[in-house]
Amino acid sequence: MRLYNQKMVGTQIRAAIPNRMIGILGGMGPEATLDLYSNIIRLTPAKKDQDHIQVLIHSNPKIPDRTEAIAQHGESPLPYLIESAKILEQGGAGIIAMPCNAAHHYLPEIRRHISIPFIDMIEETCCRIRVRCPDCSTVGLIATMGTVVSRVYPESLRKAGIAVQLPDREDQQKIQVAIDQIKAGVHNRSTQETLQSIGSHMSEAGAESIILGCTEIPLAFNSAEVNYPTLNPTSILAEVAVAWALAQL
Repeated sequence: MRLYNQKMVGTQIRAAIPNRMIGILGGMGPEATLDLYSNIIRLTPAKKDQDHIQVLIHSNPKIPDRTEAIAQHGESPLPYLIESAKILEQGGAGIIAMPCNAAHHYLPEIRRHISIPFIDMIEETCCRIRVRCPDCSTVGLIATMGTVVSRVYPESLRKAGIAVQLPDREDQQKIQVAIDQIKAGVHNRSTQETLQSIGSHMSEAGAESIILGCTEIPLAFNSAEVNYPTLNPTSILAEVAVAWALAQL
């Protein structure tokens, strides 16, 4: 289910805000969850408290690691994800947004256990590529090994005729280390430069845009400092959620 419509997001929305509640399935990790909520607040055209959107957050940091589950046969996070989705639905959420790229590997199964819409962040990001870069044929992906192994992006982009370029083994290891550092609260210049330089390597190798395919990456990545286009799935997810909440979708 694709929800995104570029004309219905951000400050362009001026309709009266209806009583719609966004559910955030979070905790993977907590700062990425906070980042999504911050984006929702930023994108809402509010002039007072009452203009803001109702948001219900279930942040469960005990959800098993998605990379370990997908790439290393670790404990499956699926039961925890389903539980969180049900809590949000029962709590009154009308739609669910999940700020974790790798967890979207489990999205088809989660959807079978709930009756409310669940935004597909991967699909929405892939749709945005065609809006921003209609002739784009190759994009780079900076993500955890779990997201890479799950192939959620290549499978979605293949439908649009777009190829995915992945980092080499050395850069992929650096990405994983950087993400682990961000999850540990380390947002320093070294981490930022590592991620931005990897994006440069991919751009120089032919990637026409770079997907920041882990929701921790935008916490330590400054797109204004790089000379290549990037896509931030967290921001895109927030735009779609806000458009829905404002009854524009």
